Amino acid sequence: MRGTKRSGVAMLVLALAAMLALTGCGSVKNMLRGGGSEGNCGGIIDWVDFLMLNDVTYSHNYDGTSKIAAQQRGEKIGEVAYMLDGHACQGHRTKNGDASYLPVGTPIYAMIGYKPSFRVIAEGKVYEADRNPHAKTLGDLWDIEGKIEKVSLVSGMDGSPIGDFTPDATAFIAKSLPRLEIVGFDTIYEKHKLEYGIFLRVHLRDGTSLGLVFYEKANAFTAGAYGTEALKKIIVSERARIKRAAGM
Repeated sequence: MRGTKRSGVAMLVLALAAMLALTGCGSVKNMLRGGGSEGNCGGIIDWVDFLMLNDVTYSHNYDGTSKIAAQQRGEKIGEVAYMLDGHACQGHRTKNGDASYLPVGTPIYAMIGYKPSFRVIAEGKVYEADRNPHAKTLGDLWDIEGKIEKVSLVSGMDGSPIGDFTPDATAFIAKSLPRLEIVGFDTIYEKHKLEYGIFLRVHLRDGTSLGLVFYEKANAFTAGAYGTEALKKIIVSERARIKRAAGM
């Protein structure tokens, strides 16, 4: 998972994370971000493109954002202190200022229109929070309340769009998502068997988007939150409607 663009990579990383958690491969955080002692690693490590700042880990949003214009960049809020690629081994403990591929000294900026706890900018790329120990709800993790334009069903294979949820369904999801309590990714997947997820893309009003996966049997999202029964009913029924309309 080098720094090159990959189709549907954000979705596939989420699916991989779920699989790792369920197959006993240890901490998802360590597996996806590396994790051990530094020195001679004895092999090449492919890091997820991420950074850590103020205890929040951010992953590069490959599929949901384009290169950032100068007017979208806010004030400088930090800089990279350590680059993992070429220096850290699997047991490295991630700390503030770490980044997988960004060189030391790379400035990190706030993104205008969003809380810096959700999105930051570095080297013209958008990095999006996926873990925040201070977040109690998805609204704390993702600054998306009042900013959702639509929700789409996408392919779990390549992230390609299949169809959009109805405006009413989108409105319900937009209201419900930020209020869901975060219990933790590992906590959810220690209790549930692996199942194929429903792959969604949440489109925001500024033209950007983010991906998430919903697991029907667990009634849970890979962001580390359980859904409500009403939310589950809407997602499952909309998936069925969209797939019928697409002849699937």
